[in-house]
Formats: sequence, structure tokens, C-alpha cells
Amino acid sequence: MCGIVAAIAQREVLPILVEGLKRLEYRGYDSAGVAVLGDGGMSRVRAVGKVAALELSLVDGGAKGRLGIAHTRWATHGVPAEHNAHPHQSRSVAVVHNGIIENHAELRAALTAQGFVFTSETDTEVIVHLLQAQRDAGADLHTALTQVIAQLVGAFAVAVVDETEPGALWLARKGSPLVIGVGIGEHFAASDALALLPVTNRMVYLDEGDIAVLRTGGYQIWNAAGQPVTRDEKRSTLSPDAVDKGTYRHFMAKEIHEQPQALIQTLQGRVADGRVLEACLGPNADALLSKIAAVHIAACGTSAHAGQVARYAFEQIARIPCQVELASEFRYRDPLVAPNTLFITISQSGETADTLEALRHARKTGQLAASLVICNAPESSLVRESDIALMTHAGPERSVASTKAFTTQLMALSLIVLLIARRRGSIDAAKEAELIAALQAVPGQVEAVLSREHSLLAHAERLMLKPNALFLGRGPMWPVAMEGALKLKEISYIHAEAYAAGELKHGPLALVDDHMPVIAVAPRSDLLDKVKSNLQEVRARGGELLVFADADAHFADEPGVHIVPMPHGHPFTDPIVYTVPLQLLAYHVAVLKGTDVDQPRNLAKSVTVE
Repeated sequence: MCGIVAAIAQREVLPILVEGLKRLEYRGYDSAGVAVLGDGGMSRVRAVGKVAALELSLVDGGAKGRLGIAHTRWATHGVPAEHNAHPHQSRSVAVVHNGIIENHAELRAALTAQGFVFTSETDTEVIVHLLQAQRDAGADLHTALTQVIAQLVGAFAVAVVDETEPGALWLARKGSPLVIGVGIGEHFAASDALALLPVTNRMVYLDEGDIAVLRTGGYQIWNAAGQPVTRDEKRSTLSPDAVDKGTYRHFMAKEIHEQPQALIQTLQGRVADGRVLEACLGPNADALLSKIAAVHIAACGTSAHAGQVARYAFEQIARIPCQVELASEFRYRDPLVAPNTLFITISQSGETADTLEALRHARKTGQLAASLVICNAPESSLVRESDIALMTHAGPERSVASTKAFTTQLMALSLIVLLIARRRGSIDAAKEAELIAALQAVPGQVEAVLSREHSLLAHAERLMLKPNALFLGRGPMWPVAMEGALKLKEISYIHAEAYAAGELKHGPLALVDDHMPVIAVAPRSDLLDKVKSNLQEVRARGGELLVFADADAHFADEPGVHIVPMPHGHPFTDPIVYTVPLQLLAYHVAVLKGTDVDQPRNLAKSVTVE
């Protein structure tokens, strides 16, 4: 999603802005731009495409100054084009914006009637014209910004500069993240702290409704009520090179291979002596968990697949009713939430707009025992607005196609399942110890899968030539198949669908012929014989099979059937392990096809709009 970088300093800020934009490229975007305020006034440069295209437009060196704002845009209102790129300007004022202004059409009509001329199709341009109108009426920037954001309906994070006030950088946020980077004689702002790591590790996260001003000598923040406030300063533990690719060709490859360590980090400090430590959910966990009678999970995309896997464990192991649904649909169907529900949201970024709104809507029902978020961003909106947060500790994930975030979400969900199961008396100490041992074995099993990565290359070469693919699984392996299909379509642009294998005979079998590759996940479980029967249906129609199977499942290579042996694991943890080869398969297909693996077309990393 769109990215913001801004700076005010006693040195040239353009290099800081451009480097910050490069560090936000992982979020997905279609254009970029900067506005720098110098002795000669405002210099604004915008370009369609990557930040590299913007750099080419900056080679003449015209954008010089010690105050500036920059942006990467992901198109929502208006096509990707230079006139729609940020920053947007209205005479002396320039603005960059993340989010969606839902009432932009009415505001545009009123501003047009006042004589303002619009040069873009964006919703953002109404903000800059509203600010200029306030300035024309004599308001200072603080008053102008307060008056303008009161008129905006939707979500926004904005950074504002004005030629008539060259010593100040103004910020405001509602629904979209914004962080201040604290320096000495210089200050910065961004939508993601990763953008600021080269210049500072001191971060101040703005709360909902905050307005702030940055000057070289300091900064000031006002809350939504207009009162001066102090927000805690936090030191980032990430190093500036934490998001480098290292020796890997792509971030996705690096992040796939980081999974064993990421999974270890998710477990560390949370299990001991064969049991989950309840304190991992914080000091109020005991009181909150004691009330729970049902679980409701809301998430989007890959995170929704994690929730769908967990549903099986919540019901089969913890013996508690569990619903899972897409956050983007939740609040629009007038949902019924059971009394004393634990409402779980899952989000890598913690800023997913649909998921955040689902949490807020669930709260309004008055039925929640507690809200819990599984997240990878400790200062995110979802973390701040939830009663309990369980961080995945996956580390930075820059590839748009999520990998280690997904597997660590599954690990975190497993811990919650065991906590609830123990509290409800659904498992005894011996069973809990067995399942903890299974979780602790997962990093080693993932290492074993990664060590055989080369064996997938031949399968990737066959798959890259196909326009379609069908993924199959049963039980909790069905959402794993869904995740595998999603990864393939995200980065290789091959159309892929996933089905519960038992559903083949109810329609999808019509698609199967000798041109349709079928990828199946088949761990050893109570459903294995049924999976084998389903796969025989595929072979009988000439379909070519690629089966990821437990080494003890007694599958054999034969013409049209290719077997990838998998480590023998536990049904509780197999979904985590079986996800990894599907990630590798999708990755190698995409590399062979020559697509932009880390930044696939039309997609964004952090979806902060509905």
C-alpha cells in the first residue's frame, strides 16, 4: 500500500526521502514523487513506475532543500499516472496521503464551486485544496489542519508542507499508521519505521486522531481533542540492513529460508516443561481467558488461511466452537457474535483496514470476552486496539507474497489452541506435552524441507508451462492447499484454484484432463485413504499429479504421478511444514517465468484501505 516519508533537517533531505521510499517498495506501488522546499520555493517531481524512474527524473538536481515529503502510490482513485501521483499541490501547500477519503466527491464539488481547479482524479487532492482554502482565510497551519481533518470521512495519514512556513512539517493520522523518527537537530516521519532506520532508531508512534508538527529543534503532538500530549519514544531493535536481501536473489527466497529461525522465535519464552506459559498473553490473560465460550476469527488473504487451519484445531483439540471469516465481509453482513466470544484478528502488518474495522464492529456487539490479535508489528493499530496481543516475532517481511508471516501465525495460533484446551480440560498434561514436542520439532522439519529445495526445480519447470493448476487437500490441509494456490497465482500469474479433495466429484473434476496439473498435500492422517481415493479420480481422467506426501504414506512415483517425500510429522503441526514446499514451488515457477517476485503486479503488502 502507499508509503509516506518526510523529513526536516539542517542538511539536504532529498537523499533521505529517496532512500526511505526504496525501503517502502515492498508495500507495492505504481508511482512515486517528492516535494522539497528550498530557498527557491517548492520543487515537486513525480514519476510513474518504480522509485528508480523517479530518481531519473531527479538527476538535474533541482529538488534541493531541508524540508520535504515523499510518497509511493498504489492506485485507488484514478489510474497510475503522473498527474495522479503524490505529492499533490495547491499553490503554497503540498500534501502526501495514505488511506481513502470516502466523502471526496462531495468535497470536490464544493471546492470546484469555490474556484479550485483539480488536476487529478484522486481523493487526496481535496485535502490539499481544503488546506489552501483555510490558509487563504487566514488560518495558521495547525488550525487549518484541524479544520480540514474534521471534514474528512475515511482513513488517512498525511504529511503537509507549506511554502509560507518553511520551518515546519505537519502530520495527522486517522486509521492509517504514521511514525515520527526523532533525531538531533532533525526529525522525520514515515508510514513504516523501516523507512527511517538509516537515519534514526528512535520512534514515536502517533495515536488515532493525533496532529503533530516537526521542527529541527523538536516536535509537538496534540491528541484528537486538541490537547498537547506526550507519546512514548521507543527504540527500534532493527538494524538498517535488517531488510537487505543478503545473498538471496529475492526477498521472498530469503524470507522462506528464514522460517526455521522465525518459528523458533515465535516459540521462545512461551513454552517450558511441556506446557504453554499463560503469561505469554500478558498479565490480564487469566481473567480474560476464563470467560471464553466461543472463538471468532477475522482476517484477510493469507492470514485468513491461517485462521481456517486453526479452526480445525480449536474445535478438535480445544473443543470450543470456532467461526472464521473474511474480515472484509464481516461487518457488512450484520453478524451475530456468540456471548463470551474470543475475537481473534490476524494481520502481518497490524494495519489491515478490513481487519481493523472488523474488530471495531465486533466490539460494538457487546458480546466479546476479549479481543486478541496475532501480529508481526508491535506498534500497529490492531495491537493497540486489542485486549491481548501475541506477536509472531517473524521479523521484517518485505516480499508482498507472505511466507514466514503465515507459518509463524500458524505457530502462534497453535499456542492459543493449547492454552484454551488446557483451561477447558480438553487435554491433559501428557497430551499437551506431546503437542508441545510436535511444535518444537517443526523448525527442524522445515529445515529438512528447505534442504531438498533443488528437488522441486523439475516440477517448477513443468508447471511454468501450464495456464492453470488445481490444488487439493483435506481437513486442515485444505486451507494449506488454498494458500499454495494463492502463492502461485500471486507471483507467477498462473490461474490456480484449491478445493477440499472430497469436493472433486461435485464439480471441479470437470476441469481435469491431461493439461491440468493437480497438486495435492497428503500427510499421514485419518483422511489419508480418502485423499488417495480422490487422487485416483484425478488419474482416471488423465490428470498429472504432484503429491507432497508423508514418507510413510506409501505413495510411489509412476507415469503421471510425481511424489515429493515429506518429513514424518504430527497432524497438529503438518499444516506448517507442508506450507513450505508450496511456497518454494510457487517461487521457482515465478523465477522461471521472469515475473517480479517480490512486487507482483496490482498487489500491495500492507492493505490499509478497504
